[in-house]
Amino acid sequence: MQPAEQPFKDHFSDSAAAYAARRPSYPTALVDFLAEVAPRRELAWESGCGSGQLSVLLAGRFEQVIATDASAEQIAQARPHPNVRYAQAPAEASGLPAAVVDLAVAAQAAHWFDLAGYYAEVRRVARRGAIIALATYATMSIDDDIDRVVKRFYLDVVGPYWPPERRHTEDGYRSLPFPFEELPEPELEMRAEWALADVVGYVETWSAVRAMARATGRAPIPELRRDLARVWGPEAAVRPVRWPLALRVGRLS
Repeated sequence: MQPAEQPFKDHFSDSAAAYAARRPSYPTALVDFLAEVAPRRELAWESGCGSGQLSVLLAGRFEQVIATDASAEQIAQARPHPNVRYAQAPAEASGLPAAVVDLAVAAQAAHWFDLAGYYAEVRRVARRGAIIALATYATMSIDDDIDRVVKRFYLDVVGPYWPPERRHTEDGYRSLPFPFEELPEPELEMRAEWALADVVGYVETWSAVRAMARATGRAPIPELRRDLARVWGPEAAVRPVRWPLALRVGRLS
C-alpha cells in the first residue's frame, strides 16, 4: 500500500458492508496464543483491520487495540468495542508513537502491503521483544462434493481474475519475506456453521468475483448457487465450514 493520500491496492472498499457481514471470524485460540507470546498486553496494533473481525477479539486480551486500515469504507463498517480505537491509516504509516506496541498483527492483509514499508513501521512502533504476526487463510472446506464445486469455481471460473498477490495466501505466506526471529506457531483453523446462502454470500466477497464483474459486466454467482444446490441438500441445512489458518510469528530483538 501507499501513503493514505495516494492510491492503494483496494479490492474491498466497494463491498465493505458485505465483507463485514460475510467474512468468517478468527478463533479465540489465535488471540490466546498471541497474548501468551507478547511481552506485555498493553497495546496491540492491527493493520489492515478491515471491519474489525480480529480487532474485537484482541480487545479481550489486550488493554488497548489500535486498528487501522487504509480504506475509509472498511473502517466505517468496523465493529465497535470500548477498547478498540479505529483509524484510517496505511500499514506503512500508522500514526502511532515510537516504541509503544506489544503486538503488531495483520490478518488476511499482509499480501496487499508494501512489506518493506510495513516492516519498517513495525520496527519503529514496537517495544523491544514485541511480537509481529501475519495470519492468512485460503480456501474453505465443507465436504468432498461441495469442495469440488467451490474449487472448480475458484480455479476455472474466477481463477484468471485473482490478483497476483493471492498466491501468498495459498502457500500460507511462506513466499513472503519475514526477516524476524521466527517462533513456532500452533495449528489453528477458523470455523463457521453456514447454510447455502452464507457460502454464496461469502464467495461474492472474493476479490476475483468483484474483478470479474468489473471486467465482464457480471459474475456467475447464480450458476455457482445452482451447482452448489445440487450437492448441498436442503438449502437451509447448516453445515460446518473450516479454513486452515496459517501464521508467521516473529519476535523483534
